[in-house]
Amino acid sequence: MDRFVSVFEDNNLVVAFAVVGALMLLSGWLSRKLTHGRLQGSAIAILLGLGLAYWGGEATGGEDGLADYAVFSGLGLMGGAMLRDFAIVATAYGVDLREIRRAGLSGALSILLGVVTSFVAGAVVAAFFGYTDAVSLATIGSGAATYIVGPVTGTAVGASSDVIALSVAAGLVKSVVVMVGTPLIAPLIGLNNPKSAMAFGGLLGTTSGVAGGLAATDKRLVPYGAMTATFYTGVGCLLGPSVLYVTLRAIVGG
Repeated sequence: MDRFVSVFEDNNLVVAFAVVGALMLLSGWLSRKLTHGRLQGSAIAILLGLGLAYWGGEATGGEDGLADYAVFSGLGLMGGAMLRDFAIVATAYGVDLREIRRAGLSGALSILLGVVTSFVAGAVVAAFFGYTDAVSLATIGSGAATYIVGPVTGTAVGASSDVIALSVAAGLVKSVVVMVGTPLIAPLIGLNNPKSAMAFGGLLGTTSGVAGGLAATDKRLVPYGAMTATFYTGVGCLLGPSVLYVTLRAIVGG
């Protein structure tokens, strides 16, 4: 047993990929069996991951969740800033700029409006909960955009790990709400064609939530909503730690 543990500790990143892969398989199975695909596996995986991280932190008294266990220490690298930012860049490179023209001016405006609206809403809610500094407000506001934009902004402006965790939580809640609510509101807002799907993805921006919600509404709309949602994430990562943070800092001070 000691030999197995030693091998796992020496190959901790491989173990991390195996753990995440197993968690995704379990989440996909739970999605199909318990929700009939209404709640996507990615949302269930995120919830399970947060639960495991909390349990790991409580069990070890540490700060990195399961990564506090040596055998699972690769999760710290896999979920760290380096691979996270690599994934964001890789996603951006997978988008054909010519495709965004199909959305027209409405698609471009929806992305900008969606990022700014989510940022302002998140910052206002954070202010109501007692956060007054620009760093925390910008981080949580960016998290309200997506749970990717939040950590990117927080890392760039020097936010604490607690505030970054809150930004992830805000983005997760938004993702789950969008995923579950999209099929319910689709008939009310005319979400039944590619152009409306692109505007929808641009306004809400959470790629996993939009893709999951559209999949439950009409699978043919998924590529269109996911396309603008991906651009939304990129625009949020650009504006969050720069223009939006600087503007917020000018309003509330340091």
